[in-house]
Amino acid sequence: MNEQEMIQAVRKHAYENYEKDGWDTVIECMADGDILELISDAKATNYMEAINAVHKLVKLRHDHEREIASGFDW
Repeated sequence: MNEQEMIQAVRKHAYENYEKDGWDTVIECMADGDILELISDAKATNYMEAINAVHKLVKLRHDHEREIASGFDW
């Protein structure tokens, strides 16, 4: 699987899971180059490895945002 196919697989997964675990961050904030950097750093060779590599970052960010928000009395 080439890099562009993996990027498109990540984007497709992000659209399908937009409201879960921070995948909205991929759609709203990440360029293809950002996704490529994450999947390259993880040495992903297929779409599942690419999705997992990006998920690690967006889930961590999402959990951190939720933790911060839970400390405020809105």
